[in-house]
Parts: sequence; C-alpha cells; structure tokens
Amino acid sequence: MLSKLLNLFAGKDAAPAAAVPPGQRVYAVGDVHGRADLFAALAEAIEADNAARGPADSLVILLGDLVDRGPDSAGVLRQAREWQQRRALRVLMGNHEEMFLGSFENPEILRQFLRHGGRETLLSYPIDPATYAAATLGETQKLMSEAVPAEDIAFMQAMEGMVRVGDYLFVHAGIRPGVPLEQQRGADLRWIREPFITSRDDLGCTVVYGHTIYDRPELAASRIGIDTGAYDTGRLTALGLEGTSRWLIETRVEDGTVIVSQRSIA
Repeated sequence: MLSKLLNLFAGKDAAPAAAVPPGQRVYAVGDVHGRADLFAALAEAIEADNAARGPADSLVILLGDLVDRGPDSAGVLRQAREWQQRRALRVLMGNHEEMFLGSFENPEILRQFLRHGGRETLLSYPIDPATYAAATLGETQKLMSEAVPAEDIAFMQAMEGMVRVGDYLFVHAGIRPGVPLEQQRGADLRWIREPFITSRDDLGCTVVYGHTIYDRPELAASRIGIDTGAYDTGRLTALGLEGTSRWLIETRVEDGTVIVSQRSIA
C-alpha cells in the first residue's frame, strides 16, 4: 500500500511536458493593439534571441488584435507585413481585425468597432481628425476606404484561425472545451472567454492565446495566456518555445524608454 502511495505522489503517470518538434523554435506574440513602439522593440529582441540560440527552423506567430486602442495601428500592420517578408511569420485574426474588416460594409459593425478602439485605428491613417469628428457613419466608411491601403486589408483578410505546432495550439481567444479542434467555431477562436479561461480540463494540447488581459502571463496546465494589455499597461509579451523549454520576452516603457527583459519559465 505504501509503495502505491509513493508512486502516486511521485507523479509516475504524469503526462509528458508539452514540446515543439526537434529542430523547431516558436515565438508567439500577444495582443499588440496599436503599440508600434513596443512591437518594433519586441521584434528586434526576438530576432536577437533567435540568433543567440543557434540554428533552428524558427517561426513567429502573432496572436491577433494588432489593431485598435493604441496610437499606431497603421504602423503595426505595416511592421508586421514587412517582417513577414523577411522571415517565417504567421498571423492569427483577432476579434478586432474581424470588426475592422466588417466595418467597411456594415454600419452596425462600424459602431461597435469605433466603441472599442476603432477611432484610434482610423486616426493612425491619414484622416483629418476634424473631418472624422463631423462625419456620419456612411462618411466614415468612405474615409476608411480612401485612407486604409489595400495591402493592409489583404493582410488582415489572410489572417488565420489557428496554428498547431507539436503539442501547442495557437489561437487568438481560446477554444471551446470538449469540442474537437476541427469542429471549433471561428467566433469562439476570436471571441471566447468562458468557459475556456477558467477551464482545468485536459484540452488535448497546450493552448497559447491572447484576448484576455492578465497582470502577468497565465501559466495553467493546458493554457498559456500572454496578453499583458500593451495599450494600457505599456507591456507587450512574447513566449518562446523550443523542445520542452519555455521563456518570456517582454518590452515595456519605463520613463519614456522601451526596456527589454527576458526570463525562463517552467
């Protein structure tokens, strides 16, 4: 009896640690929300970290919500497009990109978009603030169509719903527990909170997500949340993965200067 108890507490049957395949390295970036300053510094820090760790097939995954709320969504989209031309980079669609795209045609979606940071997004393009302030919804749609470049629209339209690498699944908001991955709804991938963010279920993989803001990265058994509220807190977080190793890279503003920090996690 005693030996059985010892085996139980020793974790004899514990599940193996999540891993990415040998020879691969992955970086996931949380919600940028228009913080082009933090994003530029984080991209530079990721490339420096990747070079320092030696050769690997490295991939960067942006978890969505590049736009809205922060001051320079146009700059973030431009930086992401340019970065994708230089390296392997995949981008997930967040709920804010979904709203942005829908706003060009649907006035009700435009109302929602503007209430949730869309004003800042539009004014990061060459739109005169006074003209915007006086515009009707229809006129705002016309201003958008004239100011937002086709490259940005095509870039957002090409964003993905999920990316799977080894034992990790990367999504914007989360998944619905108990539903097979191939049956997950796009709306849940971009919008879900409950029951996902408090789930203690075995999700069949380790889900890396943004969308829900945490004071510090959420490191649960089957979930890793890395949205640290860049637009409000001035902190943008990335997760690095290689084999079973995990580490965090963060850019933050201190006294007007962008600072980079890094630490390993279990």
